[in-house]
Amino acid sequence: WALHLKNVTISLSGQYECSFATYPHGTKAAKMRLIVRAEEEQHYVKEVWLNQTLEIPCLEDMTSENLSNYPLKWLMGENGRKEELVTKEPSGPAVYRNGSTLYRQRVRLGFNNTLKIFPTEITDDGRVFSCHVAYHPERVRKSSTTVRVFGK
Repeated sequence: WALHLKNVTISLSGQYECSFATYPHGTKAAKMRLIVRAEEEQHYVKEVWLNQTLEIPCLEDMTSENLSNYPLKWLMGENGRKEELVTKEPSGPAVYRNGSTLYRQRVRLGFNNTLKIFPTEITDDGRVFSCHVAYHPERVRKSSTTVRVFGK
């Protein structure tokens, strides 16, 4: 016997019991506690000087070996919209998106899947860069970094 849950939400957390009658032993039961946790997104702020190289780590608590096994993408968000900058499939080259005229020539995927932006510009100030790692077909780990650019 199996219980299949679809569209799982936090509200489904709790104790579940399966019971059935057997002959000649009587009723059998098993209990299981289900804990559903929300996906967590890590938020960071990164400060950089104008015209310097900005390096933003993808997921700081995962090693490069772990990240290389999963597809990932970097996005840039501003004013409620998100623009994809670069994607990488496991054991494949990084694919840079040409839609972004602001970042087309300035963005590279660095060691350990860090996002490298050079040179930083004043327009980068306040922008949010997010890394999404699809470690399961239905699960994505995310981190986002807000950039603060300082002039000299």
